[in-house]
Amino acid sequence: MKQRLSGVYTAKRKDGTTYFRASLTYRNKHISLGSYDQEQEAHETYLCGLQLLRDSSCTLDDYDVSSPLSFSKWVSLINFRDNGIYMNTPIYIRPRFFYYYFSPSDFFIFDMDDLFYYASRKISRRGGHYFVADYGMQINIMSRYGIKNYAVENRDYRFINGNRHDLRYENIEILNRYNGVCAISQKGKPRYQVKIHVKGNVTVGTYATEAEAAIAYNKAIDLLKKAGVDKAYTPNYMEGMSPAVYADLYASVKVSARLYNYRSE
Repeated sequence: MKQRLSGVYTAKRKDGTTYFRASLTYRNKHISLGSYDQEQEAHETYLCGLQLLRDSSCTLDDYDVSSPLSFSKWVSLINFRDNGIYMNTPIYIRPRFFYYYFSPSDFFIFDMDDLFYYASRKISRRGGHYFVADYGMQINIMSRYGIKNYAVENRDYRFINGNRHDLRYENIEILNRYNGVCAISQKGKPRYQVKIHVKGNVTVGTYATEAEAAIAYNKAIDLLKKAGVDKAYTPNYMEGMSPAVYADLYASVKVSARLYNYRSE
């Protein structure tokens, strides 16, 4: 490709038309800045990127929508300048955590343990939900923190400091770990209520322990399947529980009589 203005290269689309690619090299790292229809626009992007890398007084808050650089690229360049690590996603690293930016005032906070996961995965937003593409599938990022798709904030989980965008592990408390199980208080004592959805919610029972409640939900699934209910329920996985203990609890746990008689309803 023939070089034109500084930082600009021409390229051809499949239909034969010409476009212009902007790029720069900084600390021996070649960085693509984007593709443009106009050569001057690509050159201005190159100059803006170069200034951002050379001028340490430029910050994330200085970004303006009129900039030839995308905000995502703005973040990536400032992070590279300040921290010496270039990433394609809009991440800015702090000593013990990092930010993932959507705009200067809209961002997530993550633990450093998650850095390389999000460094290679773009977060997309749709209808208030956040997803990443993982092995060809769209994954709700909340599932990474034990928050199920149907979970309700302050019932099934809560953010300890009140910030919904602070996804550091220390800030997330899972209140209800199991499908169909909801922690309640009954006469001042902690209890676990189980419901399962058929055509509406069916109360399975209320239990003294979370394990009993989780297994009661599994038992309800089995009874409904025997009754001919064709629904894709997800049973609870009892991590660390031996098959013998599980079998004993399964046999002894009581569930609503409605589930045994559901066929006749």
